[in-house]
Amino acid sequence: MAVAVPPGRAAGSGWAWRPVARDALLARAFHSCTELRGRFYLVGGLLAGGAREPSSDTVVFDPARGQAVRLGARGSPPRSHHDAAPVDGRWLCVVGGWDGSRRLATVTALDTERGVWEAWTGTPGDCPPAGLSSHTCTRISDRELQVAGREGGIHTQRRYGSIYTLRLDPSARTYCYKQEGCHTASRSGHCAALLQTPGPHPGHQLLLFGGCNLAEPEVAGHWSHGKIKEEPPVAPHLMEQLARLVSSGQGSQKGPHGLRHHSCSVVGPFAVLFGGETLTRARDTICNDLYIYDTRTSPPLWFHFPCADRGMKRMGHRTCLWNDQLYLVGGFGEDGRTASPQVCILDFI
Repeated sequence: MAVAVPPGRAAGSGWAWRPVARDALLARAFHSCTELRGRFYLVGGLLAGGAREPSSDTVVFDPARGQAVRLGARGSPPRSHHDAAPVDGRWLCVVGGWDGSRRLATVTALDTERGVWEAWTGTPGDCPPAGLSSHTCTRISDRELQVAGREGGIHTQRRYGSIYTLRLDPSARTYCYKQEGCHTASRSGHCAALLQTPGPHPGHQLLLFGGCNLAEPEVAGHWSHGKIKEEPPVAPHLMEQLARLVSSGQGSQKGPHGLRHHSCSVVGPFAVLFGGETLTRARDTICNDLYIYDTRTSPPLWFHFPCADRGMKRMGHRTCLWNDQLYLVGGFGEDGRTASPQVCILDFI
């Protein structure tokens, strides 16, 4: 178990990734991992570093039992560097990504009730991106996603990031992209967090972290009070543990510099980032640091908690929140080539 206790701190101020399951089916990176009805759906990814062809597997992990099974659904798409989101508590929508030959902006959905993959179609007014990979999809309502990332094909990438609202219609099996009027810095391999703004009438803002050489988060969207109806997962015990961990650290207004392919999960007022690949050095680029972005203060503060266990270095992994616990699934390890078959939960000492 990877344990990190800040020097000079007492017990109760440390953290650890505690292994809870291990299965070769879970060994992959640059996949998606989405919680739906108490199951984690892992779609695609790369099974080894340097692989060009993404996996077309869909694996379902039951966190309550610690068991993984390969889903035998027809039409599972080969994808990596994509993102996915649940819709209407039934469909798992996979957006964009790399299919082995090109970057896509299409939507393919798994009907979890029927166990069938479906290729949804764009509506006549659809204005899709040129192609997406290592982008983010954030739910802003049950049928709307905010898509952020650098678009382009194999040979050409834009020098800025684009923001799209993606509307999904499960009954018609259709989708529609609408490009927003603003651009962001050119980012790839970043993460996104929908967080409440402080104040008596809190709104929401979508923040982008990493994926370029900038250390500061970038606002990719802002909604006034009452506009966002999305209900975040409730994790009161985990929030309390994160607050206790943060109270043991020293906050800073500067976040991680040049981090990409890390994970990010929102837990109440905290954005919890882990691992990734740093752009700031030529060697030993894969990280195992925990960063917590605390929005309870104004301005928000970063808290950095290093880890001494090199075996927990990860990139291209995912974290998933379920049942008041944060799960770490997959990713390449220290060598950047070997995918981890472990599932761990964030624990506190």
